Amino acid sequence: MTSSKPPQTGSWIASARPVPRLIARPLREFLATESSGGVVLLVAAAVALVWANSPLSGSYGSLWATDLSIRVGPYLLDMDLRHWVNDGLMAIFFFVVGLEIKRELVVGELNTKKKAALPAVAALGGMVVPALIYLALNMGSAGAAGWGIPVATDIAFAVGVLALLGSRVDPPLKVFLLSLAIADDIGAILVIALFYSGGVAPGALLAALAFVLAIVGLRRIRVTWIPLYVLLGVGMWLATLKSGIHPTIAGIALGLLAPARPLARGSEEEAVALDAHGDGVTAETVTAFKLRAQERVAVTERLAHALHPWTSFVVIPLFALANAGVSLRLTGGEGGLAWPVTLGVVAGLVVGKPLGITLFAWAGSRVGVVDLPEGVSWREITGVAALAGIGFTISLFIANLAFTDRMLVEAAKIGILAGSLLASLLGGAILLRYARQGR
Repeated sequence: MTSSKPPQTGSWIASARPVPRLIARPLREFLATESSGGVVLLVAAAVALVWANSPLSGSYGSLWATDLSIRVGPYLLDMDLRHWVNDGLMAIFFFVVGLEIKRELVVGELNTKKKAALPAVAALGGMVVPALIYLALNMGSAGAAGWGIPVATDIAFAVGVLALLGSRVDPPLKVFLLSLAIADDIGAILVIALFYSGGVAPGALLAALAFVLAIVGLRRIRVTWIPLYVLLGVGMWLATLKSGIHPTIAGIALGLLAPARPLARGSEEEAVALDAHGDGVTAETVTAFKLRAQERVAVTERLAHALHPWTSFVVIPLFALANAGVSLRLTGGEGGLAWPVTLGVVAGLVVGKPLGITLFAWAGSRVGVVDLPEGVSWREITGVAALAGIGFTISLFIANLAFTDRMLVEAAKIGILAGSLLASLLGGAILLRYARQGR
């Protein structure tokens, strides 16, 4: 996807008036930067943490425990607000993740075996070693089920920290981190599907598969009307919710089903032909050109571009607000940091992630399976591997799936917050120190 900006228009936001010049355009530029999603996510998490440990902590719990039900005739869907966020809105986030994965596998950084080898091997190490470290500290206890918590990487936070370092970090490192996080996401999704879904209801599962087949069939006959796919996607989500498999898997599946190549190609003359109509442009002409233009952009790219602001600035911040509000006054043991679950998560993220990623990447290079990106050193790989220990979003998500005991969930969340903070400081310090020393 190119970074070129669309041409300026005569709209209000492009004018020289004080409000668009001083507020609207700077705000739009902030929202367009890669680090802004991580900033908003951090603010939401901080608000939740302060709120849950303030005198108003009771209102935090009661808000997210509020029931919200939807009834259509005899059918009732009843969940509290936290589950609407975790099971509903997060399906949209995972849909966007699925779109990104599909695009990278088809036309992006993972579209060949050679390109995919390094991030895939590194991501495998970044999942296996943290899980083993966690299990070493929790084997035989009720907390052992949380081994999947430290295996994930938060793309928004990790890329945000990398973006804050600016030009002091080589561009190939950003590509490596993105491809590593995408490969990591694939693994985390498999972990959720295989180990953190409940018992399966065969009838509902068959209904979900029927929706998948319907979508595949419509794609084959080149039906491109998005509202129809939205309707089928909602039906697939409901069926998956009732099947016992976590409903966010429906979002991933829908993203992977989307076409990653343009449906049509056009010439340069066609791209600018609208200007030739002059003042005679009609609504029908604009609609026709709009449809033809959309066909030249892959569905995955078009939908990701449209939904990314909503997931970055609405869905994920709401998820953080609903789940990061952990009480730091845990009872039992010697406080939150003494819990084996907390220690396992922190050790997995801060030690296991960089160790596993670097070790597996090094082993892969020694046997000739992978090659480092041109101009990238092992010290830089280690710094990026440390940033991959920021496991905020999906780690919180898995924590809610792994445990039913509220105390264990809270202990895991403390570990996620502490481990992600330490990983961001460690990774940033390694990369910054290397940049200052020069190459």
